Amino acid sequence: MVGAYALGTIDPSLYRISDEDDNYEIPPDHIGRIWFAVEYERESEKLLVTVIKTKNLPCRAFGGPNGCDPFVRIYLMPDERRYLQSKFKKKTCNPKFEESYVFQVSNRNINDRILKFSVFDVDRHKKHNVIGHALYPLRDHDCDSNERLVVWRDLEREVIETTGKQKGELTVALTYNNHLERITVGIFEGRAFVSEGSNSIDSYVKVQLVIQNKTVKSKKTEVVKKTEDPVFNESFTFKLPMASLDTANITVTAMQHQSGYKDKVIGRVTIGSFMFARGKELQHWNEMVSNQREQVTYWHTLA
Repeated sequence: MVGAYALGTIDPSLYRISDEDDNYEIPPDHIGRIWFAVEYERESEKLLVTVIKTKNLPCRAFGGPNGCDPFVRIYLMPDERRYLQSKFKKKTCNPKFEESYVFQVSNRNINDRILKFSVFDVDRHKKHNVIGHALYPLRDHDCDSNERLVVWRDLEREVIETTGKQKGELTVALTYNNHLERITVGIFEGRAFVSEGSNSIDSYVKVQLVIQNKTVKSKKTEVVKKTEDPVFNESFTFKLPMASLDTANITVTAMQHQSGYKDKVIGRVTIGSFMFARGKELQHWNEMVSNQREQVTYWHTLA
């Protein structure tokens, strides 16, 4: 993503849905439902998102229908540092927003992104309390159609972002030398590499240093032939200034080599700062930064 902004030129009436959708059977432990619209303009690489409304949010005062001052934040994961935010709605558990926003995201990356909607309540002390979240993986959206789709999701207290099914595992080692300002990436071995129609494949691994969403340098291993459990045992060193540690990541992509055909992506993992990674991938990066000049090795699941 290279940009995100609110948009005032979309006609909200295009996204309105009938009040019939308000009447649904409320599940146990329900904390609300959100309706939104998504459209991807492939030619301009713009993702248009409209927050339409939420319904049945919990109220702070038990039994009171208006004890909630909600708003919505919209993230384009894995970037959770930047977000777009709706206007506040006063004293309602059923707010209507009908606000539109645009994220700039390339065709190449769109299927790896996830829309995350977080609904908050502003209490009397101006504190922002999380009500719940909803995810919409863009790999599930028909991004080639240029069509506008209205979607609803029930809010959840906790959500886990995942970018796809598992396609094998890879051992990656990271070492950061603060004195030389260099990062060394070790690619040791893979396990259960899978590709459609084949259990025994020729594979290699591409390693990219990315700073502020720009690929600075890319290197790759030798091809290992006819195995789903390849052993690479190769290391690569990149120049990485300390000032860039918070805006950098290492993207590791396992590739299937096909003689006479275009090579195919098996799966990838992004290990980096909070701006790019979560879970084990973020933990690996932070451990590398905290233990400089020591090799930190993790198994990572490809997606």
